[in-house]
Amino acid sequence: MSQPCILYIIIPCYNEELVLPMSAPVFLQKLQEMTEKHLISDDSRILFVNDGSKDRTWEIISDLAKQDRHYIGIAQSRNRGHQNAVLAGLMEAKDRCDITISIDCDGQDDPNAMEEMVKRYIEGYDIVYGVRSNRDTDTFFKRFSAESFYHLLSWMGVEVVFNHADYRLLSNRVLNELQGFREVNIYLRGMIPLIGFRSTEVAYERHERIAGKSHYPLKKMLGLAFDGITSLSIKPIRMIASLGVFVSFLSIILIIWSIVQFFVGNTVPGWASLCAIVCMIGGIQLISLGVIGEYIGKIYLETKARPRYIISERTEVQGRDNKDDKNGEDDRDEA
Repeated sequence: MSQPCILYIIIPCYNEELVLPMSAPVFLQKLQEMTEKHLISDDSRILFVNDGSKDRTWEIISDLAKQDRHYIGIAQSRNRGHQNAVLAGLMEAKDRCDITISIDCDGQDDPNAMEEMVKRYIEGYDIVYGVRSNRDTDTFFKRFSAESFYHLLSWMGVEVVFNHADYRLLSNRVLNELQGFREVNIYLRGMIPLIGFRSTEVAYERHERIAGKSHYPLKKMLGLAFDGITSLSIKPIRMIASLGVFVSFLSIILIIWSIVQFFVGNTVPGWASLCAIVCMIGGIQLISLGVIGEYIGKIYLETKARPRYIISERTEVQGRDNKDDKNGEDDRDEA
């Protein structure tokens, strides 16, 4: 490459007033180190995405932007979730940079892996996945559930990178292709592999959170997992159909057996077996309706084509009015 590439580090933030003062200088230092090594241009930036925080997160981001020109920030009009916050940052940076690296601001993902990611991009890779080398910092339950989830996604036919979250490098042409994905229910870990292009992995060790507490409790983790499955795979629907065929076949056998027993004269009045069968069939029907309803609900939201994010504020004006940007009708092409 004749000139160093422009890198934008995308950092989603939600109620991170305790973490930002400590993690922001770490990111800036890493940016400056890569600039001094001529891996990236001095026009590179750290882009914070405030995801509708209720604390002083946006105030801190604004102060950082005043202190150093390498810090910039955007704020969403309300909380829209981690995946939409990452997407907002990627689309905001798309026309300004050559590559982006998305990373959480809690300090758990090792910033030193960024340098290796940029080197892989220089070698010709458009996507570089940050992959955890181990899960020693996780509890047994979290490690077991996370690894089981990756295996489940693979079994469901979803193409994912094992032990990869949202720490990744994307080239500009990948961002341009990502812009064409119009779904409202997004799961970036499964969407990025669908784009294609040359990809590789960089291993890193995940550390403990710098400060504060995780904003991803079990409920949110389960919700993200279910969104990942239902957004990228129809295998649950096929499983329901297969289960329906099996139960129907079993029911036919039971009907034939009951008729034979009736004519033989071996019928014995009893409600226990009948209740058990009715409850089993009823439970299967309710579960099946619930899964089908989840898919129908997602179709309903997709047909509305509501904006996936709305930017209400910026720390800088990039040659246009600093009005609310809606990822909807006129600005639909930006996301």
